[in-house]
Amino acid sequence: MNNKIIIINGPNINLLGEREQSQYGSITFKELKENCLNKSKELGLSLEFTQSNVEGELVNLIQESIKKFDGMIINAAAFTHTSVAIRDALSVFKKPLIELHISNIYKREEFRHKSLISDIATGGIFGLGDNGYILAIIAMHKLLKNENR
Repeated sequence: MNNKIIIINGPNINLLGEREQSQYGSITFKELKENCLNKSKELGLSLEFTQSNVEGELVNLIQESIKKFDGMIINAAAFTHTSVAIRDALSVFKKPLIELHISNIYKREEFRHKSLISDIATGGIFGLGDNGYILAIIAMHKLLKNENR
């Protein structure tokens, strides 16, 4: 089974626990990372968990992931709504790709209702808080085992 996955987080996700707890909950970035690493290990997945506030760094990470990983989970955060460059890089990743958002982007400001990456993602999870990460890891595990196709 293919088992190398990456979770890429966009801008301000490193501030979890400090910002807008009504939207993002009280979990810290470090706690979220630990939870994801533990769930991945439990499922036999090798996980890299990363974050950047810089669009170009995210594009580079996505491009490097094409040859290194079997699946990708991405919370592009604010870049979801603005970055054609991230969308273009993701469109080359021809493996399972899950779009993830902690908050429900469709219950927020109008400008957040448009995702530039949803139509190229295998699937998406939004509005389920930090539990969305665990659900995305479980879904990716199933995708890699061909259980969801």
